[in-house]
Amino acid sequence: MTRYAIYFVPPPASALAAFGAGAIGYDVAIGCAVPLHDDAAFRALAPERYTESPARYGFHATLRAPFELAPGASEADLEAVVAALARDFEPVDLGRLAVTGLGNFVALTPTGTSPPVDRLAAACLEQTEPLRAPLSAADRARRLASHLTPRQQASIDRWGYPYVFEDFRFHMTLTGSIADAGLRAGIASALVALYSELDQPHAIDALTICRQPARDQRFRVLSRHPLANG
Repeated sequence: MTRYAIYFVPPPASALAAFGAGAIGYDVAIGCAVPLHDDAAFRALAPERYTESPARYGFHATLRAPFELAPGASEADLEAVVAALARDFEPVDLGRLAVTGLGNFVALTPTGTSPPVDRLAAACLEQTEPLRAPLSAADRARRLASHLTPRQQASIDRWGYPYVFEDFRFHMTLTGSIADAGLRAGIASALVALYSELDQPHAIDALTICRQPARDQRFRVLSRHPLANG
């Protein structure tokens, strides 16, 4: 079944988009594999071993996690809701981002907090909820198999995803799970060096709908909806 997600995806021609695509080997805007960064320190760690998972989703930050459309809801309905939502929000300042460890993953995360980002994610969740199909039994069981708090477990049944509202955390994944702490630190260090030229404030300028035709395929940008004056 086709799934949709609402992401922050950097503008296709931006340096941030190129950094992310080069880290995971996939450009979500064009739906094609791209070469990994041609950097000796990075390539020496065989990063291709850890790109399968992030490449499936593309370089992004989740604002509304992947979901199937409810019976009777259409792709056009989703685009209309997201376009209207985008018109209600000004571009959202992210501040500076940093390459950090996030559990066993490496990700790009804000160096500070941003309540406006949290409000935007909450609005994406609430406004598109009427279009979401209920979780299948298999998807629900898969979600519940993670180590979750009671609140997160309740969010699965209410919203189809555990990390919403208070549990939401803006992040842009750069690797799959890396159990080896030394290797994870090495890849993070190489990515820190590659990111250093981009170390400046960033902003969410648009809401992007991404589409996954089937679970074994990769997400690709369906449509991009600039925020008001974005």
